[in-house]
Amino acid sequence: MAARILDGKSIAATVRGEVKEAVDRLHARGVFPSLHVVLVGDDPASAVYVRNKARACEEVGIRGVTHRLPATTTEAEVLALLHRLNGDPEVDGVLVQLPLPPHISADRVIDAQDPARDVDGFHPVNLGRLVSGREGLVACTPAGCMRLIQETGIRLQGKRAVVLGRSLIVGKPMALLLLAAHATVTICHSRTRDLPARVAEADVLVAAIGQARLVRGEWIQEGTVVIDVGMNRDEEGRLCGDVDFEGASRQASFITPVPGGVGPMTIAFLLRNTLIAACARRGLPPPF
Repeated sequence: MAARILDGKSIAATVRGEVKEAVDRLHARGVFPSLHVVLVGDDPASAVYVRNKARACEEVGIRGVTHRLPATTTEAEVLALLHRLNGDPEVDGVLVQLPLPPHISADRVIDAQDPARDVDGFHPVNLGRLVSGREGLVACTPAGCMRLIQETGIRLQGKRAVVLGRSLIVGKPMALLLLAAHATVTICHSRTRDLPARVAEADVLVAAIGQARLVRGEWIQEGTVVIDVGMNRDEEGRLCGDVDFEGASRQASFITPVPGGVGPMTIAFLLRNTLIAACARRGLPPPF
């Protein structure tokens, strides 16, 4: 069998269209959602991500504002900026682009954000809401992965889901979202014993461990849905995921490419979170 490709670009375009329709309705009521992005330093990859986010905001009618700070900016200065943004009634979403320079604590910066404006979904309050099954802002990449899985038509209830990776950005929230959908979830990581055997149990595999082509095609059982979150460079400098795409494609029922799979979904769900935050802060009904 040959896997069907989950085209993240196409599905993300659908999500952005849903967001734009909802933003247009808010504009008609005199509500203009805004997203503020804080970029500290001159990391080239971060600069590209921030430009892409600004462009995406413009496309759907969200006002995007970028705060560019030099690498010499102190932690206290970043925290002071966040304090100002937290208190500004015109600010709906705040995102601090990671990674930060080494002299700035990412944990302290995340903790300083207003959970109601934390469109990345990284604040402990939003993570706690996810754990307890309450409404909150959910990390964009895992939320985007769930939409990709939804597009396959698979019913997650009772399915075996394996998540490779345990980060707070992807792995842990991904596992919680799958659990909330009634899947039976196994979290694997760098110290998991007999990783091939665990992967072989998966009806749904989400790979977010950060190792180029770690997962080999023969590890995957026939019919598995494979969501590859990895973004790596191979020995020849080419972009690749955590899964051997060619080998896995012969076994999987659906698979995401790298690039063009999960990445576009992350930005689409950032826009979606911004809109959700804008409505919640104003006491308006949820937009979706």
